Parts: sequence; structure tokens; C-alpha cells
Amino acid sequence: MTNTNTPKPTFPAEAATHEHAASLDAADPLREFRDKFIIPSKANIATKKLAKPGLSAESSIYFAGNSLGIQPKAVSKYMEAQLDTWSSIGVFGHFTDLEDSPLSQWQLLSEQAATSMSKIVGAQPDEVAAMGTLTMNLHLLLASFYKPTETKRKILMDWKAFPSDHYAIESHIAWHDLDAKENMVLIGPDEGEHEISTEKILSIIDQHVDDAALILLPGIQYYTGQLFDIPTITKYAQSKGMVVGWDLAHAFANAELKLHEWNVDFAVWCTYKYGNAGPGSMGGLFVHERHGQVDYSAGPDAPKFRHRLAGWYGGDRSVRFKMDNKFKPIPGAGGFQLSTSSVMDLTSLCAALSVFDQTSIQDLREKSIKLTAYLEFLLLKDTDEKTRLYDIITPSDPHARGAQLSVLLKPGLLHKVAERLQNAGIICDKREPGVVRVAPVPLYNTYSEVFSFVEEFKGALASS
Repeated sequence: MTNTNTPKPTFPAEAATHEHAASLDAADPLREFRDKFIIPSKANIATKKLAKPGLSAESSIYFAGNSLGIQPKAVSKYMEAQLDTWSSIGVFGHFTDLEDSPLSQWQLLSEQAATSMSKIVGAQPDEVAAMGTLTMNLHLLLASFYKPTETKRKILMDWKAFPSDHYAIESHIAWHDLDAKENMVLIGPDEGEHEISTEKILSIIDQHVDDAALILLPGIQYYTGQLFDIPTITKYAQSKGMVVGWDLAHAFANAELKLHEWNVDFAVWCTYKYGNAGPGSMGGLFVHERHGQVDYSAGPDAPKFRHRLAGWYGGDRSVRFKMDNKFKPIPGAGGFQLSTSSVMDLTSLCAALSVFDQTSIQDLREKSIKLTAYLEFLLLKDTDEKTRLYDIITPSDPHARGAQLSVLLKPGLLHKVAERLQNAGIICDKREPGVVRVAPVPLYNTYSEVFSFVEEFKGALASS
């Protein structure tokens, strides 16, 4: 997480002008990264026909990176290189590093992606694997880490977890012939609150010291945008004998993470939100090095390792092609891989990660904090809490949130406001019954766009 000693950005009264927003953009050290992306044009998002990117057309204001990031220009270059590899050397692409290609040979491509992702999540490269999708990876890791006993069998989780997480946990409890209703403990905020305090989470952990086996929480809650105190919760839950896992779908490439240092047991994430790797793109997982060790002290054919649902691609490359049915896992997270990885998915992922390789999550987070604070400043400026038609339900503390602000509208306003924004070429995500999720992404969004959004948003409310 970002240094919590860093003060919250403040803005002078004159900051609520186009001119001030433009000055912030001019001083932005990351402003050139915007040119590395293809931003949907207003014309294209209004058409039903397949269209080429409107390079000279007016760009939309794209604040939906918390649902799907926009396309990096590098994707076309990387995909072309991959198609050329496949067409020119066929099966030899598995084992051949081609000069002038931005991509590794196919059997090493997942490691290329994992190395880049490890810098984003604060892990050692061998603690990260690029594979599958978030829910699939969650199932695989729950199969390895959820080991209920006669007394410790419950799983603690967020009360408003993304449905896929809820289904996954429910199914694993049922797999062990246990009652999900009795063994899922949902942690919610206090009455009238949206934020779940760290103290509340720790108190629930205390209540279930004797019967909980595992806790799984989102790094950032998808609905409210709250960033949880991952190191504090992890350390405390582990001290009480619980395994700790994190769903980082909204935290990956958004918040500053230090998974290795924080001693997290396992984590999963998708890469199509702030990671910009494309719709349904390949996910990632983290397994701390202590859980990925392979012990050969009993002999070369008797490795000891953490139980997992195994597949051949998790086998050590040096013996993978012996086909002797003796599983010798790759040490680390790579040993949790299953099938031959999708090269096309990895290509898109590596292309997106190449942009992150040119900066750091620390620099991105620094801009993000200021960009989101500017959004908050403009939304609250010249408004009266008692008469305002909306509330920001995301924590005001910049160290307790990511790039997203969730704006809760008064009943009956959501669809009118969302339609007005879309007609103006502003793309945001809406969630029933009344939340607009606004996510200015530091890689490609600007302060000027934030200003224009707030003008249009307040105008929509005034005309409702």
C-alpha cells in the first residue's frame, strides 16, 4: 500500500476551472503514456457498426477502466509478431527465441508475463504465475489452501463479494460435504455505513479463532471502492491460525502491493481492468514462496510439495517431455499451472504489461491519488451535504481507496444520469440500485477529463 504518511492532496478554490485542470495536465510527468493507448472515439461508441479507431476523431472520456481497460497500441505490434512466428516456424515457436521479436519462445511466455506482473504486485517472479482466469485460479488455490478440519472449517469473506467469489467459496464448502450457510461468515459494515473498518474485520477474526480455517477478502471492494488494509489483516489473521487469500481484481495495477513482504498466503487477479490486457484476458495468481517449495530430500523421484490440482504444464521443464507420469512441479507458483498456456492470450497480456514495464506502480499510484482527489474535490465543491443529490461512498482517505470513486445517487436518478453521460461521450460503469463508479486511470486519463466529467454530471443532475 502507498505510504500512509503521504498527505491527501488539496486544491485551491481556483482549481475548479478548465485552465487549472489543463495546468495540472501540463505538469503531469506521466502525460505521455496516454499516447500509448487507443481511446474510443465519441463517434464510434455511438455506432452499431464495426469501426476502425477514430484516430482523428474526438475522444470519449473513458472512466470505465475498473471494468475494462482500453487497448494499448502495443497489442497490435505484439500480436502481429506472434502471428508471424506461428506462420513462419510453426511448432518450433515453442522453443525458439526469434531476433527482433518482443516475445519469448512460447514455453517461456508465461514466465515473461509473470516477471512483469511480479513487479506490479510486489512479489518475487517465481511467486507469480500467468494462467487461467480469476475464478478458475481461485478454485485451484482454494483446492490447495482450504483444508477444513472437524473444528476449523469456516471461511470469512466480504458481505458484498463479487458473485463469482461467493459461488466459488460456496462450492468448495459443499465439496467437503459441509453446509455453506453455516460455514460462510460474511463481514459487513456497521449499520448505516458503507466502509468496513479494519477494526471490525479484526473483531470478526477474533470471534472465529476456533472455527475459521481461511479468510478471503477483496483487495479493493468492487462496489464501494474501499482499499482494505492488506498487511494488517493478513498478519492478524495468520496470528490466529488462518490461511489468508486476497482477490485483487480491482487492486492489480491500481494499488501499490507488497505481497511477498506482507507474507500473503495466496492471491488471484484478473488483468482486463487496470491491467488493460483485453476482455476476458489471462489472469494471474500469487503463491508465497514458502508454499511453493519442492523438497527432494527423499530422492529425485519422491518430491514433497504442497498438494494442488496438478497439470502437466506445472511440471519442471527439464523433465516435462519425458512423459513418465512422475510429476515434479516447478518450484513456486509456476507449479500450479495446468495446461499449455494460450499463446494469444499471453501475447495480449505481455503487450499490456510492456507499458507498465516503462514506469512503476509507485509513480502510477502517486498520480492516481492526486487524480482521484481532484475528482472528489470537484464533486464536493459548492455543494451542501443536506441537499446534494449524491454521496461518495468510497472512503475519503486516499490510502483507503484506489482510482475509483463510487457515487451513490438518490433513488430514481441512476438511469437518467447514466444516459446523459453516455450521450456526452462519457463512459462510466453503473451498478444498481444507484451507484455510478467513476475510475480515472493514471495511465491514460487526464485532469481535464475529470473536470469535464464533473461539469456534465452536475448538469445531468440539475436537469433531472
